[in-house]
Amino acid sequence: MATCRARLFCCFNIRGIHCSVNKPTSLTAARKLQTSNEKSRVELPRLSNLILTQRNRNYQFFRNMSGFAGKDKDYVFRQLLEYKSFTYSYLLADPDTKEAILIDPVIETVPRDTKIVKDLGLNLKYAINTHVHADHITGTGFLKKQFPTCKSAISAESKADADIKLKEGDKLTFGKYELEVRSTPGHTNGCITYVWHDKEMAFTGDALLVRGCGRTDFQEGNSETLYNSVHTKIFSLPANYTLYPAHDYTGQTSTTVAEEKMMNPRLTKSREEFVKIMKELNLPYPKQIDKACLPIWSVDYTTSPRNSLRASSGPMPTLCRATCSTSHCTDGETYREIILLFQHK
Repeated sequence: MATCRARLFCCFNIRGIHCSVNKPTSLTAARKLQTSNEKSRVELPRLSNLILTQRNRNYQFFRNMSGFAGKDKDYVFRQLLEYKSFTYSYLLADPDTKEAILIDPVIETVPRDTKIVKDLGLNLKYAINTHVHADHITGTGFLKKQFPTCKSAISAESKADADIKLKEGDKLTFGKYELEVRSTPGHTNGCITYVWHDKEMAFTGDALLVRGCGRTDFQEGNSETLYNSVHTKIFSLPANYTLYPAHDYTGQTSTTVAEEKMMNPRLTKSREEFVKIMKELNLPYPKQIDKACLPIWSVDYTTSPRNSLRASSGPMPTLCRATCSTSHCTDGETYREIILLFQHK
């Protein structure tokens, strides 16, 4: 018998909850802050608009890619970070139709993401995942509660529950734009990459990271499959395409096809060398794998905790304990956290 602990958030009025505000700062102010922190010795870009965030007293500088980005300003693009798992979520939208897509949302940042979508006056059409993540719980279910017309999507090969089961070559449209689905298994069987050809971008999930790649030692991972996926489905894109990963742990935000083909320390090797490298990584398991990779459940908070779980896949576990706490934010908003402890064979 294995015991695992799942955390679920029940948000009643989530506008502004758990929202870390990133305030634009001037280049002069940013340079002063950089000088005052000896550990932050980074080359600042020549930009007039920076976002400054602080974590563990170390300052990180990111380009402000929010709002109507791009020279022609005909699209919305935001790269959003969840600090606990260092997961990137991506908000894409057509400002003319207001239709939007959110890639790889995290449950803890649903309040933030909801606020951004509403502040920009967007209609969230899809909340989608690149794969079943082992290091965090997806926020798609809770986003659907905030946006009733929103549809969730994930690869059919992932065997996870979603409104839309995607396969190679499928298209997700939002306004005048579309994302092409490319199957890139190897990290997991259900990994997919979303390609935005109009803007020369690709969202690679964990298949390809900046100077790295996803691990292959659990969740049906396979090193040879991952090597083939990256080389045939991602490296086959034009060299100038910008690649956006699902994670980064060093403060990097993106890369390009050309860069990774030349400088990725793993994927520039031969297939045999790559397999050997991946076999010898000896990485610890993700901290939240026992929560994030459970069968997908839906929750009905109008009934008792024991009766509130409805399995959409997998056997029903035995619920041992359910605890509930309510917290209030400084702006008067309220959210509730429900922790479920259950056992399964």
